[in-house]
Amino acid sequence: MPCSWRGGPGAPPLPLALLLLAAWAAASGQLHYSVPEEAKHGTFVGRVAQDLGLELAELVPRLFRVASRSRGDLLEVNLQNGILFVNSRIDREELCGRSAECGIHLEVIVDRPLQVFHVEVEVKDVNDNPPVFPGREQRVFIPESRLPGSRFRIEGAADADIGANAFLTYTLSPNDYFSLDVQANDELSKSLSLELRKSLDREEKSELHLLLTAIDGGKPELKGSVQLLITVLDANDNAPLFDQAVYRVHLLETTANGTLVTTLNASDADEGVNGEITYSFGSGVSLNTQEKFKIDSNSGEIRLIGRLDYEKTKSYEISVKAVDKGSPSMSNHCKVLVKVLDVNDNVPELEITSLSLPVREDSPVGTVIALISVSDRDSGANGQVTCTLTPHVPFKLVSTFKNYYSLVLDSALDRESVSAYELVVTARDGGSPPLWASASVSVEVADVNDNAPAFAQPEYTVFVKENNPPGCHIFTLSARDADAQENARVSYSLVERRVGERAVSSYVSVHAESGKVYALQPLDREELELLQFQVSARDAGFPPLGSNVTLQVFVLDENDNAPRLLLPPGAGGAGGALSELVPRSVGAGHVVAKVRAVDADAGYNAWLSYELQAAAGGARGAFRVALYTGEVSTTRALDEADAPRQRLLVLVKDHGEPALAATATVLLSLVESGQALKASSRASAGAAGAEAALLDVNVYLIVAICAVSSLLVLTLLLYTALRCSAPPAGGACGPAKPTLVCPSAAGSWSSSQQRRQRVCSGEGPPKADLMAFSPSLPPSLNLAERLEHPQANSDPSNNVSPIFELWLF
Repeated sequence: MPCSWRGGPGAPPLPLALLLLAAWAAASGQLHYSVPEEAKHGTFVGRVAQDLGLELAELVPRLFRVASRSRGDLLEVNLQNGILFVNSRIDREELCGRSAECGIHLEVIVDRPLQVFHVEVEVKDVNDNPPVFPGREQRVFIPESRLPGSRFRIEGAADADIGANAFLTYTLSPNDYFSLDVQANDELSKSLSLELRKSLDREEKSELHLLLTAIDGGKPELKGSVQLLITVLDANDNAPLFDQAVYRVHLLETTANGTLVTTLNASDADEGVNGEITYSFGSGVSLNTQEKFKIDSNSGEIRLIGRLDYEKTKSYEISVKAVDKGSPSMSNHCKVLVKVLDVNDNVPELEITSLSLPVREDSPVGTVIALISVSDRDSGANGQVTCTLTPHVPFKLVSTFKNYYSLVLDSALDRESVSAYELVVTARDGGSPPLWASASVSVEVADVNDNAPAFAQPEYTVFVKENNPPGCHIFTLSARDADAQENARVSYSLVERRVGERAVSSYVSVHAESGKVYALQPLDREELELLQFQVSARDAGFPPLGSNVTLQVFVLDENDNAPRLLLPPGAGGAGGALSELVPRSVGAGHVVAKVRAVDADAGYNAWLSYELQAAAGGARGAFRVALYTGEVSTTRALDEADAPRQRLLVLVKDHGEPALAATATVLLSLVESGQALKASSRASAGAAGAEAALLDVNVYLIVAICAVSSLLVLTLLLYTALRCSAPPAGGACGPAKPTLVCPSAAGSWSSSQQRRQRVCSGEGPPKADLMAFSPSLPPSLNLAERLEHPQANSDPSNNVSPIFELWLF
């Protein structure tokens, strides 16, 4: 950029102007910062004044200001500390669209002398946009004749983010017919196709419903889905099918013209014209047969149109063809065998009386089901009738008298296997040829309550978040009964038992008809981790049958407990503040106080961090607090200018979502070294009694530790000997789930409140402390609290066990 200088009234001399121009050119660099989109108001971006080498005291006099060509309200600078911060919501997609690079250009201007600086703030993308499909569903039409390996294009999803946040992967719901074929056109663009893996059959499945899911590459990942509705179009791939391959018909030689011989029944699994059928005689049917019979092309009825003569033709074999109207058409054949009977004036007659139906499935063998009588008006061999039964099991015919039969039970019944039988009783005379008649008997089997309701599995496990709303549905149980009607109507009830001092019915209820399990009250994980109970399923039979199932409800932790401050005895004054004396002679890094806190939650919800909120009294920046230990230490040497009383506010937060916090007040009195020594002497004298009490506790601890160590060594030796002498066998039960007590990065402790305590270390340098924990200690107390409150060791309600776990870390 060319620059020129002109002299004028009040203008500085030429050398001074050149010097200012050179200084401006040297200082006019460019700063680069970055900030994530959607950052909250007040989010720190950068120390603009410090990075530009400007003094904070000069910002206001020199008219320090920030200008932007567009969207100048997004970022702002605090003139008191020179910090650039987020002033309003930044949406990268609104600001830059899908551009890979997105930034906000600022010009920082100061006067007296004039300086212009350029600041470039890069807006980083966050995964705040899920994949979106063009519509809620996509319809695909596929003919059933398409071969495996065929592909069908479908539309993919779009993601408004960039980079890895917009990199999409796709999954298709499991099915037997299609797989997803993804072709990458470039880094982000992909084309999707459905690949046919198995031949389609419209008659088997005419429509398929699949779910296509798109997952982006952000953390946490976001998903979008679309319903794929696949319609299978029909093709003429099924030939007509007769319900019988051979139709057998017996006709007396005196049968009148026009008599219906038989009705053919063919079906086609196709639809439309592909399933319309016409009937005709086959090409091999003789002219004589065509003169005796005719067939209706639409209904398939075969009728007699000529006179039969048993002496000339005893039977006819008619070939019939069924053809559909598809293109190309498909056909099938069957045979109709017509047997001509000699004149035998009367056929046997059947009469079934005294039916005892339905038959109970627990009826004994030999039970009489029906009485059957037969008769024939002919005489001689033509009037001698015999009866047969089909099928033969589980019934049989027993001859009780001439021409009288009983239908009796021949073997045990099981309604769940066969609920009804279609029996055919056939009566045949002794004529030549014999005449016969048949009657059908439908025997229904009545149900008996011989099957108890059965669950799919003996035990169910359910996970429920604590603080659930009262009456919420947590699970649905379902038991099936193989019986019928009332014997299969299942009702559910809760098997009552005690959970601690309360009945299990005060926690949950079961709907008698639907089997839905409801939580009657909000569950508290800190009070109850596992609720185990049984539900009984009973049918409505007489006598009723039932079975039980076990339901284990695990209560999942939520961040519903704020950190609790642990103050030393006597700290109740001043709102529970922690008071300490600090010599003015201490240097930087000296620990002046320590804030202790615990959290009743578990895991990340109980991981605590400490943050110094404010300092009052004039010693600005003289103190700091360790992030994870809560130790308050000096950042520099104290001097006379620091106020004698310092009031610090320490914010204690957990890592839950959302985070909960508590505030501790630390009162520091800055005194001379001599005064600090006197106060320390008085404190030592006052603590002598407490040390004496702690000494007794320590003696008991040492004795208990030695006893436990000896018992542990003896147990290990016995266990090793037993394992070496006996073959391995699976144990019936395992150790209880441990209570996890974890330190933070610098040694602060919190409890996960599980069933057995153990110690694990987090990040940060190891500590050379020997810690002893009793399994019966409350999860909210660590060893330091136990030693500070010796009366807790002697309290019978604590149920202190002499067994300790020792950890050196």
